[in-house]
Amino acid sequence: MKKALKSTGQILLGVVVLVIVAGFFLPDSTHVERSVVINAPQRQVFDFLNSYRNFNDWSPWAKLDPNAQYQFSGPQSGVGAKMSWRSDDPKVGQGYQEIIAVKEAEEIQVALDFGDNGQASAFYRLQPADSGVRVTWGFDTEHGFNLFNRYIGLMLERLLAPMYEEGLQSLKRRIENPGAAS
Repeated sequence: MKKALKSTGQILLGVVVLVIVAGFFLPDSTHVERSVVINAPQRQVFDFLNSYRNFNDWSPWAKLDPNAQYQFSGPQSGVGAKMSWRSDDPKVGQGYQEIIAVKEAEEIQVALDFGDNGQASAFYRLQPADSGVRVTWGFDTEHGFNLFNRYIGLMLERLLAPMYEEGLQSLKRRIENPGAAS
């Protein structure tokens, strides 16, 4: 019995050491991005994205908790525009996003703060396309030496990509058909 416990303990210790060592070889950052072509003028799409007052009209997260509370601060649009949220639903949680840089009609840089769940950045990049404008929505986060976050980073693509795709399709519907529900 004592020998079996010792062997089991050695195996568990080996697994723990393996998980820790493997964690140091995982990527220390995560990047996710998705794109859609919207049949509308580039300036119209840019102006729509450059204000958080429009965000919940197309955001997939707004649909997760209709009771979430949102607060807007700073300017109506552009650098300094900020949207904070608070929800009892753990899928939504609490935090804020703020526009930190704008390249007129081409790109919007966003700082994200998820409270205890960390910080990240996002962007909207707009490029001319044959039938309108290609909108790319991207997300970046750094994990540093946090091994738990490095393992979570492996799942972020699978978790975020469908939400980004849904959001971009909703954005496309909202801009191409302003009177229709997204």
